[in-house]
Amino acid sequence: MPAVSVPDITVLPRIPEPDPLAARQRPVRQVTTAPRGFEGEGFPVRRAFMGADLADLDPFVHMDQMGEVEYAPGEPKGTPWHPHRGFETVTYVMDGTFEHQDSNGGGGVITNGDTQWMTAGAGILHVEKPPESLVVSGGLFHGIQLWVNLPRAQKWAAPRYQDLRASEVALLASPDGGALVRVIAGEVAGHPGPGSTYTPMTFIHATLAPTARLVLPWREDHNALVYVLSGRGAVGAERRPIGTGQLAVFGAGDAVTIQADAVQESRSPSLDVLVLGGRPIGEPVAWYGPFVMNTRAELLQAFEDYRAGRLGSVPAIASVHNAPTTIVESGQPPGS
Repeated sequence: MPAVSVPDITVLPRIPEPDPLAARQRPVRQVTTAPRGFEGEGFPVRRAFMGADLADLDPFVHMDQMGEVEYAPGEPKGTPWHPHRGFETVTYVMDGTFEHQDSNGGGGVITNGDTQWMTAGAGILHVEKPPESLVVSGGLFHGIQLWVNLPRAQKWAAPRYQDLRASEVALLASPDGGALVRVIAGEVAGHPGPGSTYTPMTFIHATLAPTARLVLPWREDHNALVYVLSGRGAVGAERRPIGTGQLAVFGAGDAVTIQADAVQESRSPSLDVLVLGGRPIGEPVAWYGPFVMNTRAELLQAFEDYRAGRLGSVPAIASVHNAPTTIVESGQPPGS
């Protein structure tokens, strides 16, 4: 799991550990285990948020861990063209390569440590797929897709696309140098990530060496989630055990603690985690398939607009880039 790494972690800025007498450690309220499934044309995923209450996830809605999978030649798969409205998709690739194209003109190729941030807003069509070279050769693929809700006032914003290169990510270290912290969005100890967000939030990928401990200062007005990409460790001051494919939901406080076990699996020499938090939006959520709105009426309108072609059209150039041109009919609106 290379993502972004550094030859000498000791040269990185250190995250000051919160004062143990003043800091309020966030307790672990729940640990859930992600079930496995398939997405798009059949690529394997872990449904990272399954089992957690949507109110505890707010402003996040959904997250898939894509892979980790070693594809044989001809096996890599993506998604057909499909619509979105009312939220943002964040695709972070740790291993392998993924291509994106959308009906608003956004697009690009992301690879080890890159992120594509697509704001669907009022509506967009897009496609995600492995490049032809990966389909031919096969190879390792591992990534994350996170859905971030938009407040009512921003659900009708114009679509936009952010191409965040691995070189732009803020790199930090724990005080003892045992943990590498990559800040993709938000801010940690005064160090901001490159992602521009409508909803105030933080998105971090941290790698902890065996026995390493990481204590992150955390905004009290944000929620806090830790998802284990690989490895074993413990979270919270109570040292709640957690491992690959598990999500920890934290309670109130201003510090989050993560510690790696001394012994890790042979395929996962470190503990790799995503640490997420955001200011809850606190609005009603009406979610069905590819649309995340506030009311059932808005969902019905989204389906109607999609079928009428008002969410965009597949660019003619799509076929030149070997993108599948089939548009998926992503479910039916409730009650139809």
